[in-house]
Order: sequence, then C-alpha cells, then structure tokens
Amino acid sequence: MDRAEEVNAAEGGPLFALRGVGKTYGEGATAVHALIDVNLDIVPGELIVLLGPSGSGKSTLLNILGGLDRPSAGEVLFRGASLTTLNDSGLTQFRRKHVGFIFQFYNLIPSLTARENVELVGEITDDPLDAAEALELVGLAKRLDHFPSQLSGGEQQRVAVARAIAKRPAVLLCDEPTGALDVKTGVRVLEALQEVNERYGSTTLIVTHNADVARMGARVIRFGDGRVRSVEVNADRAAPSQLVW
Repeated sequence: MDRAEEVNAAEGGPLFALRGVGKTYGEGATAVHALIDVNLDIVPGELIVLLGPSGSGKSTLLNILGGLDRPSAGEVLFRGASLTTLNDSGLTQFRRKHVGFIFQFYNLIPSLTARENVELVGEITDDPLDAAEALELVGLAKRLDHFPSQLSGGEQQRVAVARAIAKRPAVLLCDEPTGALDVKTGVRVLEALQEVNERYGSTTLIVTHNADVARMGARVIRFGDGRVRSVEVNADRAAPSQLVW
C-alpha cells in the first residue's frame, strides 16, 4: 500500500492531528514564521472558526490541512496517516478525494453555467453529488442554467459552495468565504455551509476576520503571530441569521 492509499484507508481517532507544526518562509534575519508549534486535534464533523488578524497564520494552517502547502516542522496526520511524508502525487490524490475548498474569490469558469461549473467536480471524484441537488442545497435551484455574469456576488459564492460540496468531501476548508459579501448574502452563504456540515457531516473550517462569525462555530481557534492563542468551545451557538458585521 502506498502512502496515498494509507491516507485513504486509515480510520479512527481525530480527522486531523497536528503535532508541533511550524511554517517558515525565507531564512535568517528575513525569515517569516507563519506558524509556530501548532498542536491541534480536529474531530470529524466539527464546524470550527479560525479567527485572527491578517498574518496571524490561520490561512497558512488551512493551506497545510488542505495539502496545498507543507509544514517546515512537525507532522500533520489525517485519519492517523501522515500527510507530511506524502509526495506531490499523494497530496494531489488527498485533495481530490477528501477536500473541498471555498475561497473569498469564486473562481468560476465564466463560459459555463452554474450547473456546468458544479458538474466539473464529477471528473475528479468517484461519487459526486448531483449538480442540481448541490445547487438546490444552497438555494439556487432556479439558477441552474445561468452564467456567472448573470448571478450576483452572493449567488456566485453559493455556486462555489455547491461545487465544493458536490465532491462529498470529508473536510470543507473555507478561506474568508464572506469577505467580499454584504451582510444579507454573507448570511446565506454561512447558512449553506452550516447545512452542509449538518447534513453531510463534512468537517468544516472557516477562516474569517469577523469576530461575530465565531459564534456559529462549535469551537473557535484564535491565532496571533503564528501561534494558537486560545481554543474556545461555544456552549450556545448562534445561527447565521443572528450574526452581524
């Protein structure tokens, strides 16, 4: 069994376990320490909010969890198997089979309809969710055949959410998914993410600058200067409709 197969087969324990994870860019006096000695367990099915100012390390952590970047130190385990030792091909297979990404900018293909943008994931995953079902889940059942230029910013972001969840990912990584949206459309996007988390059990991590979004997470991880400053459990979680910013 190769390393990619070990990642796919390993079961039990936390979904992710991070041990002494660090990330440094550059060397010597100009080195930037983006992450410093991060130790975390992330449980399957959690909805976690990563909070902190720009440059605090939260997006770097998200990229490492998603296999887009490698740590400079420490180890990242996924279902008990090391991601840190996977080669580039192994990380590609990990991302393809297990991870859905949602970014602040939608990255939709302008010449394809909403349905066609979502259907693209069917080419890289074994058991995709039907595109129409994924779009209905995010409230776009009546916009299937519209092109991105015919959709509002909030609708385009929800197409991006539908595209990510159509993979049925074990983990959904969201980097500032409401950063370019107004309150009303931002709430719709957060409602879609919460629905996916609850219906499909996708472990969901949301990076944000917005402190109020933290109220919807089961846990809130606060970053500062590359370190985890605190981990808080929300006893009374807020619905997205209750959030303000």
